[in-house]
Amino acid sequence: MKSKAPKSIDEYLATVSDEQRLALEKLRKTIRAAAPKAEECISYQLPAFRQNGMLVWFGAWRDHCSFYPGSKAIETHHDALKNFEISKGTIRFKTNKPLPATLVRNMVKERIAENELKTKRKK
Repeated sequence: MKSKAPKSIDEYLATVSDEQRLALEKLRKTIRAAAPKAEECISYQLPAFRQNGMLVWFGAWRDHCSFYPGSKAIETHHDALKNFEISKGTIRFKTNKPLPATLVRNMVKERIAENELKTKRKK
């Protein structure tokens, strides 16, 4: 699927199927709406957003897409994620069954707050 390491989210999305690209573009827009000050980047060869540290990652795999909001977000929203395959820091979803935008926005905003708190503690 991916031959050389992408340098931007657009480069990454150009390497995935049309269905995955549509699902991940929707996810990207939802993240951007929740974190308008966040910077897009590639981290661990995956599309990511950072603001006072890393916020979230997402990606496409052979038969699913994944969203990586961190383990705390998954623990906090465990009940809302019951219809998705989850592991410690990963939520897997099918392109025809995307994550609810409200849930993604909440997770991203919580990650922003976590990062701001860490930044304040360091000062």
